[in-house]
Amino acid sequence: MPARRIDPAAGRQAVLDWCADPAAPRQVVATAVRYTLEELALTAPGRSVEVRVPPYGAVQVIEGTTHRRGTPPNVVEMTAQTWLSLVVGDLAWTDAEDSGELRASGGRSDLSRYLPLLPRP
Repeated sequence: MPARRIDPAAGRQAVLDWCADPAAPRQVVATAVRYTLEELALTAPGRSVEVRVPPYGAVQVIEGTTHRRGTPPNVVEMTAQTWLSLVVGDLAWTDAEDSGELRASGGRSDLSRYLPLLPRP
């Protein structure tokens, strides 16, 4: 299990703050993204898919072939706004894919079964 770096109470509060104001300060967005990436890693442990939300963080998730060096074969990348919208259920995975709001490559890169991760209160 990955080590926690974001206090869960602070992380949940950052997500709530972002829900109240998607134009929240950079530090709030950073905390919300990092916390939710940690939650995804706890929900879908493994190292076969790399989820990237630049510049805030990246995490490897989902059981399967472990990736150790270079560019992983299964990568998902998106903006913080797209990630948090997926996390709280404001945006569906298929809608994000269809609109080009996220880039996903590899056969294991569909995260739709893990989202929304923290439905909007």
